[in-house]
Amino acid sequence: MPLYIETEFTAQAVRPMECIKAGWDLIKDDYWLFFGISLVAILIGQLAPAGLLMAPMSCGVYFVLLQRLRGEAIEFGDVFKGFDYLGQSLIALLAHMIPALAILIPAVTILLLAGMAAASAGEASSAGAILVVFVAVIVLLVIAVVVVVSILFTFTYPLIVDRRLSGIEAVRLSMKAGFGNFSGLFSLILLNVLMGIGGLLCCYVGIFFVMPIGFAATAIAYRQVFGLATPETFNQGPPPPPRFT
Repeated sequence: MPLYIETEFTAQAVRPMECIKAGWDLIKDDYWLFFGISLVAILIGQLAPAGLLMAPMSCGVYFVLLQRLRGEAIEFGDVFKGFDYLGQSLIALLAHMIPALAILIPAVTILLLAGMAAASAGEASSAGAILVVFVAVIVLLVIAVVVVVSILFTFTYPLIVDRRLSGIEAVRLSMKAGFGNFSGLFSLILLNVLMGIGGLLCCYVGIFFVMPIGFAATAIAYRQVFGLATPETFNQGPPPPPRFT
């Protein structure tokens, strides 16, 4: 049963380079353990249609990373504890997918129509050149929307795991914190993309070796913005009854 906790966050708290460095420091002593956890999470996450299993597996990855941040013992099987949050993580994933699909489906339709129009207009015509520019603008807009949505949903799964929020509450709070830390998260995503490109250039498989650093850097960013929940956070009793004199 999700437990909603009033959670404050710090704006402009994300330090991208510090996230990468601290993320590496977090996992370097057990790098191959985190590599295996990240790889299994990605592989299992792709088994279901639309990547639905990626939601609980992401929760599992952040469960392990947050445990490590607290200095607690971890093991490989802990990644499957993400399925303890299956329902709420799927709700969060659907909340993520719906606006993305609302943008992507019309954009793809427009691109297909524009492509057919460009083909019929001919390469040499000015109309064809205009359509090419139009397609390029649409592609850039789609990329911008995907990046913005990714930033706003950055903290969704860590919040579900760490604060035991419902999927909807985690999405709402992640969006607020994302707006409050937009520039830092944008830079962090850019750094992760650059690391991923570097991995792809290393015979493609290199991307799998930088994935654990990306997950760990996001966990560090989460700590910078929210801190870490403690057992006392969830053991607070109800407020005392009012006293009448």
